This record gives sequence, structure tokens and C-alpha cells, in this order.
Amino acid sequence: MDTLLHFVALILHIDKFLGDFVHQYGAWVYAVLFLIVFCETGLVVLPFLPGDSLLFIGGAFCATGEMSLPSLIALLLVASIGGNSLNYLIGRAIGPKVFNTHIPILERFLDRAALQKTHNFYERHGGKTIVLARFIPVVRTFAPFVAGVSDMRMGRFQFFNVTGAALWVLLLVLAGYFFGNIPFIRQYLNLIVLVGVGAAIVPVALAAAYKLLRKKSSGHIASNGGSR
Repeated sequence: MDTLLHFVALILHIDKFLGDFVHQYGAWVYAVLFLIVFCETGLVVLPFLPGDSLLFIGGAFCATGEMSLPSLIALLLVASIGGNSLNYLIGRAIGPKVFNTHIPILERFLDRAALQKTHNFYERHGGKTIVLARFIPVVRTFAPFVAGVSDMRMGRFQFFNVTGAALWVLLLVLAGYFFGNIPFIRQYLNLIVLVGVGAAIVPVALAAAYKLLRKKSSGHIASNGGSR
């Protein structure tokens, strides 16, 4: 519980944390930002890392001269492209094996039809998914992994991976660079970050809930129809 509270406090005061780190360790901040972004996008078990807010605040520090804008953008592009690539390769490596374990208990719970549907979805809409997922916390961590599991073509994945990374890094870092030090935004930065995260997650959650309710409703109707 204490660890969770410390993590929440870190998210809410990420600007102070980053400022203290820059003042104490200087250029090591680039390595820290690189590692956080790489892990958030590259390791499916770390979707909770604060990528969006770090990019925005990093841009704000570039505006004050405490960090280099070209260096930050270059490092974050490498981190985000490399992270997604690793995540995709992990999904591609372990995905088929998971569905071919020949272990009766697992075979009962794993749905190959769902995997095929996911594959078909990524063949049709995978590009948009990879790009748009960059701007949705948690989803951006799972999207490349699912693309790998569903065997999305490597060349197609990398095109949209690079495109999404460029849009994500440039938009957020430059937004921080131009607007991050405006007094009003600086004063309410934590609230803005939370609103931004909520605005990204809530529509996804509502869409998932609607789909789940619709599926349950269809199953209920089918069940009633079959019982007559």
C-alpha cells in the first residue's frame, strides 16, 4: 500500500521529481527518461509508467535551457521505437507457443478463434491501432504485444510504429517546450496531467464496457430464444 501511495505521489509531482533529478545528476536525466519510456513501451508488465507526463515536462525543461531539445527528442524517438519493437517481438515469439502448449487445462481456456479474429483485425486496422495507441496510457503498452501475438506483418508494424512514435514524441515534447512554462499551466500541471490521462482512458473503458454489455445481452437473448 505504501509503495502504491509513493507511486501516486510521484505521478502527481513528477515535475518536482524531474527538476530535482536534473539539478542533482545533470545529464543522467536523459538515461532515466530513455529507460522509463523504453520500459513502458517495451515491457508489457510495466504499463503504469508515466510516459505522457514525462515527455511534456521534459519539453518544459528544454525551454528553460536545463535540457537539450534535439537530444531529448532523438533519445525518446529511439526509446519509443525500440520499446515497441521489443514488445512486438516478444508477442510474436511467445504468442503461437501459448496457443500450442498441448496442455489440456490451457487448451480449454485459450481461444484460437479469438486469436484469428485479432489477427484479422490487425490486418485491417492494425496501423491505426498502433498509431492511436501511443496516446492512450496502458493501451500503448499492450498494442504492440498484441500485434506480435496476432502475427501482424513486421514491415507494416514498423511503418506505423515509427509514425506513431514520431507523432507522440514530437507533439508532447514540443507542447511542453512551448506551453509547459506558462504560469497557469505550470501551477495546475498535475491536474492537467490527470485530466489528460482520464480523457484518454475513459472513452476506451466505456467502449469496452459497452461491448461487454452488448455481448452479455446478445447471449441472454440467444439463451432465451433457445429455451423456447
